[in-house]
Amino acid sequence: MPVVNTPVGSSFQLRVQTGTDANGQLLYRVRAYSRVKPEAAYQDVYDVAQAIGGLQVHPVKAGIN
Repeated sequence: MPVVNTPVGSSFQLRVQTGTDANGQLLYRVRAYSRVKPEAAYQDVYDVAQAIGGLQVHPVKAGIN
C-alpha cells in the first residue's frame, strides 16, 4: 500500500530580541503564527514572514520553522 502524505496545517515562528537581562544577556521571545495554508508556496510564506517581521517593534533575529 502506498503512503499518502496529506498536510493538514502549517505554521511559522519568528524569534525577536526583546532586550537584555541584568547580566547583559540578550532576551528573546518567539512569535508563533499558525493556520498557514499547507498548500501555500514556501516563498509566499517567507515573504509574509518578512513583512510581519518588518512590523515588529523588536528586531527579528531568526525565523524558526
